[in-house]
Amino acid sequence: MEILKHFITITEHRMEVARCCFMCGLYWQGLTHDLSKYSLTEFMNGARYYQGYRSPNNAEREDKGYSESWLHHKGRNKHHYEYWVDYCSEVSLAPATSGGMVPVEMPRKYLVEMICDRVAASKIYNKGKYTSDMPLKYYERSMDKIFMNEETKKELHAFLKMIAVYGEERTFKFIRERYLKGSSNDWLRALQKVIYALGGTYA
Repeated sequence: MEILKHFITITEHRMEVARCCFMCGLYWQGLTHDLSKYSLTEFMNGARYYQGYRSPNNAEREDKGYSESWLHHKGRNKHHYEYWVDYCSEVSLAPATSGGMVPVEMPRKYLVEMICDRVAASKIYNKGKYTSDMPLKYYERSMDKIFMNEETKKELHAFLKMIAVYGEERTFKFIRERYLKGSSNDWLRALQKVIYALGGTYA
């Protein structure tokens, strides 16, 4: 049971997410990010399965076949894409293997918080070895398998590419001034120009 180490890890993570969120102009989300990790269910399981180099949810899942902490967490935090899964009113429109479930497009402010969360997690678990392309590489290893809305996938991928190439400051400035404030067409055109400049496509 690593109570103190787990407390330090999740608190350092929250502070880093807050820093990123503040750069994007999301002050309230930065302050309230992941508060459920201090709840009894999440905190005690996190301390019990603490390893320091990856999420304790993975160790709990390997031990029990599921993660009680994660099941508690994902239903209370809107910056996780798993939160945005709903039943489809027209079952015929849902993916054949989904059981009638469909991933819903994430609102922009929660997608941005998810980006900040991924950047912070990469920094915390990689300690001093972090590089700006780590969040992108981690996402690309699983992006074809995850049950996420396709538009949300594209936007997340594009912004992680921007961070990998241009860094946080420039990307978060774009998010703050264009993505969160502009019209859909306005920010999308600007984002497409950036991705094309990187030699890629909006996908």
